[in-house]
Amino acid sequence: MARGIIILGSTGSIGTQTLQVIEQFPGKFKVVGLSTNSNIDLLEKQARKFNPSVIAVRNEEKAREVKSRLRDLPIKILAGEDGLNELSTYPGAELVVVAVVGFSGLQPTYRALEKGKTIALANKETLVAGGGLIMKKAREKGAVILPVDSEHSALFQCLHAGNAGEVKKILLTASGGPFLGLSKEELAFVNASQALKHPNWKMGAKVTIDSATLMNKGFEVIEARWLFDLDYDQIGVVVHPESIVHSMVHFVDGSIIAQMSLPSMLFPIQYALSYPKRWENNFPHLQWEEKSTLSFLPPDKENFPCLELAYYAGRKGGTMPAVLNAANELAVESFLKGEISFLHIPCLLEEVMNKHKLIPSPGLSDIIDADRWAREETLAVLPKIKKEIRK
Repeated sequence: MARGIIILGSTGSIGTQTLQVIEQFPGKFKVVGLSTNSNIDLLEKQARKFNPSVIAVRNEEKAREVKSRLRDLPIKILAGEDGLNELSTYPGAELVVVAVVGFSGLQPTYRALEKGKTIALANKETLVAGGGLIMKKAREKGAVILPVDSEHSALFQCLHAGNAGEVKKILLTASGGPFLGLSKEELAFVNASQALKHPNWKMGAKVTIDSATLMNKGFEVIEARWLFDLDYDQIGVVVHPESIVHSMVHFVDGSIIAQMSLPSMLFPIQYALSYPKRWENNFPHLQWEEKSTLSFLPPDKENFPCLELAYYAGRKGGTMPAVLNAANELAVESFLKGEISFLHIPCLLEEVMNKHKLIPSPGLSDIIDADRWAREETLAVLPKIKKEIRK
């Protein structure tokens, strides 16, 4: 019997690749629901191809337009944030792929967990902003969260080699991004166009910029703390430019188990969809004769301070990671527009974090309020940063 699946963010990088995986295995899945923020051209094509029962469009004006376009099909159309939340709980699907970008993934993930649905999580910000809340809800409902990030999928697979008490440390690998090895003086002059040219991965703009600043890796550290119930002292980062080793687990006996594959999200997506089984596919596989060298080096924390800011926020806990995430979303947006420089991103984040009054054990409403406060504060600080740049 086909497994019902909902894809939140079906028009983005992870969403489109999830549908590509589904096409590999006819009869295994029934696409129940799809969603987009505003890319209704692609959503319409997906709807006509996969015939879902329901779709959601966050942009309400675009939702009305797509409803008109698809009036010949018996598809329910939902709109806005409420529509995304309703889609995540829609009956007939036991698996929800959370592939939306940013803080918008938190509430639909939480709502889906309330219904006991299995989550294939590709949205970092959900666990960064509300990790304690999300994991508590998953435990209460006996729901499963399967990591889709390549690094956390790798750790999830490697941890099968032992038990929790045998883990000494986990090591998240980072490519280093497009600016690996650059000095602070050189980083002062890089632009968004350069930052978007990732050497190994094809990702959305937000994630690609986060990769360049190492914030992406910082967020993954916070994610790993919640997914695998580890202390921050047990979570390390190592730069691995080839992006073949996706992460490693160092066990107490000195053994290190690594997971490797070509740098493609198709592999971790498929593992989340097929778990606990592995299915044969026709995706390109790693050819060892073409990869003769694997290199590793420590991250440059001085020139890429976002990684340390994430560790700091994670250790502070409470609402601090949500504040970091919100400030970072706006900082990246401002950098992409050319309003602030690459080096001003961590400066902006630190200034906002320093002004935050921490709530140690937040509920969902506290996290939403912290996110709202951080966005308002970031917008208030931005003119000061822009003024410094003009000088």
